[in-house]
Amino acid sequence: MYKHSLCSLLTCGVLLAVSGTASAVGNPVAGKALAFECSGCHAVRGYRYDYPTNHVPRLGGQHAAYIVNALKEYKAGERPNPTMHANASTLTTQQMEDIAAYFASQKGQSGR
Repeated sequence: MYKHSLCSLLTCGVLLAVSGTASAVGNPVAGKALAFECSGCHAVRGYRYDYPTNHVPRLGGQHAAYIVNALKEYKAGERPNPTMHANASTLTTQQMEDIAAYFASQKGQSGR
């Protein structure tokens, strides 16, 4: 009886831990349509914008989690960039995950 209860308790604990850390997965097909505007800057090798003067990173091949976190930080104003804040502020978390899945699916295309 004790072993059965312990096994059940451990199984429940594992299931809770896994479900608590699971996140929605982005759809790269939906992300491709959403990322059209992003590609105007982020798909151009060596692109810079004048104000503020910053290098625009290429996103192809970047880790999806990094892109989602960056978009959330831009949306919250934690990363100071008016252009990215304006773009990210209208996105839902699912849209961010879709965009991230699209760029992450483009293996070997990141870089400067």
